Amino acid sequence: MLEEIDIQNFALIDKAHVEFEKGFTVLSGETGAGKSILIGSLAFLLGGKGGTELIRTGAHEASVSGTFLLEGNGAQEWLTEHGMEAEDNRILIRRIVRDTNKSSAWIGSTPVTRADLASFASFLVDIHGQHDQQSLMKVSEHRRFLDSYAGITGEVKNFTELYATLVEKRRTLDSLNTNEAERANRIEMLSFAVSEIADAKLKAGEDDELEAEEAKLSSFEKLYSDIEEINSVLDSSSESSGSVLSLLRRLKNLVPHAAELDKELSDLDDRLQSVFYEVDDIAKEFRSYASSLVFDPERLAFVQERLDLMYRLKKKYASNTKAPLQEVLDYAQNAQTELEALTGSSADKSALEKEISLLEKQVYSAAKSLSEKRHSASDRMALEAQGILSQLGMKDARFKVSLSSKEGTDITQQCGPYGMDNIEFLISANAGSALAPLAKIASGGELSRVMLALKTILSAEDTVGTLIFDEIDTGIGGEVAVSVGNHMKQLAAEKQILCITHLASIAVYAHNQIKIQKGTTGQSTSTLVFPVTGDDRVKEIARMLSGDSNSDESLEHAAAMLKKFGGM
Repeated sequence: MLEEIDIQNFALIDKAHVEFEKGFTVLSGETGAGKSILIGSLAFLLGGKGGTELIRTGAHEASVSGTFLLEGNGAQEWLTEHGMEAEDNRILIRRIVRDTNKSSAWIGSTPVTRADLASFASFLVDIHGQHDQQSLMKVSEHRRFLDSYAGITGEVKNFTELYATLVEKRRTLDSLNTNEAERANRIEMLSFAVSEIADAKLKAGEDDELEAEEAKLSSFEKLYSDIEEINSVLDSSSESSGSVLSLLRRLKNLVPHAAELDKELSDLDDRLQSVFYEVDDIAKEFRSYASSLVFDPERLAFVQERLDLMYRLKKKYASNTKAPLQEVLDYAQNAQTELEALTGSSADKSALEKEISLLEKQVYSAAKSLSEKRHSASDRMALEAQGILSQLGMKDARFKVSLSSKEGTDITQQCGPYGMDNIEFLISANAGSALAPLAKIASGGELSRVMLALKTILSAEDTVGTLIFDEIDTGIGGEVAVSVGNHMKQLAAEKQILCITHLASIAVYAHNQIKIQKGTTGQSTSTLVFPVTGDDRVKEIARMLSGDSNSDESLEHAAAMLKKFGGM
């Protein structure tokens, strides 16, 4: 359960600290006040994407932190597996994004990646927004809802991995069975490539080393001239030449005498002695370097020929001629692997065929098992969803989970990555209407209620303690909104529910209400977040009812609704 959230410099929110209670909490406010910003800050805290656009104008970073009470779900196990622990069964999550586009996240006192943060947060909160509602329009997403309800999501993941193995083995066998002429040409090409690269005896990074050496050898005359001049400046054979060392030698003899006359010069004398010996050592190393400089035209020719060879190999086997030499080596390794597969013995091919035959049986058996579980769950899911839709004002609605088998002539066609079933939700919203695809006939209001029904039946199996609904009231009003509000209040008996709504007929059912309000100070606009109780809540409900929070009629109506529906 979310207990509190602290927001700083996030979008229009300057500073906000909000404490949340159990049960059903409504978030309300004028259009454009920033209600979705609060949900956005929560989504960011829980591992959602976010960049510098989230930082309030004039600030250098945005930060969001939240405290969660862990309620016997998988969150405790996740923390243990990752070497973390909660304190008093509570955990603090914190996330920051800076104007340098770098972000940081912590679970407790442990820094974590965004992926780890999202993984942990999946045990705590489920946010439902317009995007989730639109997923109902995609038939491909219907399978996920059914699998979650049937409790087979993990089995489906394992099946997908098994199916991918079969597809890969089939691809390898198809490659072995390719037309002999094409296969022979491919073997010849791969053999030549492997041989050519092997003959070159390349080493990773060799091109960088040789380019540096080639640059040195090609610039030998200039380098030699520079070193000669450096040696002349540092130290020449004539003591009167004015070289650095000759001047330092004179100072080395003069300064000690001055230091004897004035002890305050002792430190300067010591420093000068140190400088002299350091420069003397540098001069010796430059002389040694000069003596080692030898122009080797044969080595230069060898290096240039070697670099030319690498250029030609990169042109043939790498992404471009400036690519790392490793790409050529990787090409050779991949070519060798494919070559071994193409030239494998008939015994290898026979073993592969047997392996594929066994995998096909395993895939079909696993797909059959998944299908049976889906069929078993589909009727129960439809009945539960239909019952909830009736409570939500769709009394004549019929809901069905349609399952049909995939068609094909072999196992990979009869099955897909998720099994052998085509799954689609069908609905009849009105008495006498035939069942038809949900994606084709449902209005925005009907989609909202279908999603709420699905979230409700899935939440019974889900250990997530907090459900957040954004824009759940799209396309609904009147008695339907009353039904939705009542349903959410019932759902809040088992879960913490947070809901953004514009409708007073939903808000009056909430146990708690938080108002989001836009304020202006000078040239600055900010979003304020605060709970409303007592008379303040009556005024907010009155505003939601008629846009007028001060008229006696609106206030009386609001107070009556709150009293009737149990919000106060």
